[in-house]
Amino acid sequence: MVILEKPITKEELTNLSQNYFVDMIKAVVDVDRELIALDAELHSDLEAFLIENGSSQESLWGFNLYPEADNSDVENFVEFDSLINIRPRQGNKSRYVEDSVTRERIISIVNKFITK
Repeated sequence: MVILEKPITKEELTNLSQNYFVDMIKAVVDVDRELIALDAELHSDLEAFLIENGSSQESLWGFNLYPEADNSDVENFVEFDSLINIRPRQGNKSRYVEDSVTRERIISIVNKFITK
């Protein structure tokens, strides 16, 4: 598991993805601290890793990245699907990130850290 501290290239993302799923890599973002954790078998592992490193659970959202897709093709590059996203008390009743503002924040943070 790694918390990105500086931008990485798509090639570096592809190399990381080889550890578990080959064509996909799990990620969790802290939308308040603008951090991304990558490279674990489960989103919950990344969530715990970020919490251990000072994040608040309410700020964390899970998603998947598909390194072979073009960054600008958000529909194919980012998949907003994770069990950690189910949190009715925050108004999110499914695995999908339902709030469009939160999705846009996530995309902005992804674009900050993943370069072409």
